[in-house]
Amino acid sequence: MTAPIHMKEHLRKDTGSRRTLHPLPDKIKQRLYPVVLDLFSRRDFHQVNLRDISHQTGISTGTIYKYFSSKEDLLFSILDEKMSELPGLFATRVQGLDNTEEIFRRIIWVSMDFYERNPAVAITAFITVPTRTWMQEHSYRREDVKKILRELVERGKELGDIDASVTPRIIEMMYYMLCYRHIHTWYYHGMKWKLTERIEEIFGLLWKAVRP
Repeated sequence: MTAPIHMKEHLRKDTGSRRTLHPLPDKIKQRLYPVVLDLFSRRDFHQVNLRDISHQTGISTGTIYKYFSSKEDLLFSILDEKMSELPGLFATRVQGLDNTEEIFRRIIWVSMDFYERNPAVAITAFITVPTRTWMQEHSYRREDVKKILRELVERGKELGDIDASVTPRIIEMMYYMLCYRHIHTWYYHGMKWKLTERIEEIFGLLWKAVRP
């Protein structure tokens, strides 16, 4: 869209990205990231350790510690980097849209499509990671996504598309409740359907709750 919601600006200002102890070479990242996500998506959090990761990647634990201070630091850095792709995807997929309802629907669809294409990220972020530990991290708050949702609410209220009593916090809660519950249900049933297939009826109920 012609950017009533300034998503590209958010990409420059606040991606919520963590910083490694030293710049991580691409060749190490390409070997490390897929293995870490695969391990954490198949095992409980406490069943994975740096020795497992070292063994399966061929990267020594000493090298891993050069870039990351702990198992948690490694995993949260990967999740942060992967999930920071979402605002850019939102910007691409809502370009040219002016209807607030359709923009919100597209944001949810793009999110589900992203997690469907990155199932290890979805499972690790919403099921494997101990939430209490992740809550201490900047990346958990996902300020980049929240800013976009806040601007969506402000613009929607200005246009009369969203009820004046609706706050950005309500929209944020709706968005994350849908992500969590939808991914949990999908995983519990063996990922037998696409995440993008079953959001329309849920979205209809969400929108009914916030429209004037």
